[in-house]
Amino acid sequence: MATTDRYPRQATTLALAHALSAAERGLAVIPLSRTKLPALRSPHRDDPESAGPPCHGECGRFGHGVYDASTDPARIRQLFAAAPWATGYGIACGLSPHHLIGVDLDTKSDTDSTAALRELALRHLFTIPPTIVVLTPSGGRHLWLTGPPDVVVPNSAGRLAPGIDIRGAGGYLVGPGSRTTHGVYATAPGTAHLTPAPCPRSLLRLLLPPPRSPRPGPGSTAGGAHGRGLVQFVLAAHEGQRNTRLFWAACRAYEDGIGPELTEDLVDAAVRTGLTAREARGTITSAARMTTHRPEP
Repeated sequence: MATTDRYPRQATTLALAHALSAAERGLAVIPLSRTKLPALRSPHRDDPESAGPPCHGECGRFGHGVYDASTDPARIRQLFAAAPWATGYGIACGLSPHHLIGVDLDTKSDTDSTAALRELALRHLFTIPPTIVVLTPSGGRHLWLTGPPDVVVPNSAGRLAPGIDIRGAGGYLVGPGSRTTHGVYATAPGTAHLTPAPCPRSLLRLLLPPPRSPRPGPGSTAGGAHGRGLVQFVLAAHEGQRNTRLFWAACRAYEDGIGPELTEDLVDAAVRTGLTAREARGTITSAARMTTHRPEP
């Protein structure tokens, strides 16, 4: 029993040491659990529903995911003290001074993500410069790049190419030295001494979303007042109800004939509540499928 009790403490101590080392390099960090999720749960999970925007830490409490990320050693120690079960740490992307962009080359899909990136590089005439590379327990790789301070790179999954996910503003990378249920993340040999390299301009253009079509008026939403109401309904979601609220709103939108036009607004709202764009689009796709293929009475 003593060995079992001691192991988590050792893993947390090691994760904290790695997190503090990353913070010394200007990287804002948060504690992660073995599942790679933020170790601290939202303090608002049991709050009554609110029509206002979600709290991103303005309340002063811990548990806001990547919005808790800090480079302050005292705050980092407080975060880990509040999560003694943490065995890893996440590095927030998009923040000053590095404005980190993570290129996640996954191995779970049937495609060769490394070959896909190589093909993109040949087609768009860019080269990935020497940079920090983190090896994942599943055999994948995280390439660390930096972006311009005035450019916001969004998170995406598979949009660049199958098997390639992007970690941008509002996202985080699992830091090297983190221990998860699948193993340990480690810096690739020969890259630990490097600093994150600037993202090639041609690649950066691919990471940015395409320009959105102009809308009828400033600040307008597809579907008018009804569309705005559905978007606000999604924005008011707390942790544990985000997918449910998004699914309900998407169903109503497709039933009322404004689903395709409202999709981007619903995705944007869902991302602001903490879902990834991939999760949001998957939920909306499910709602569209259920609504458009509903059997006749």
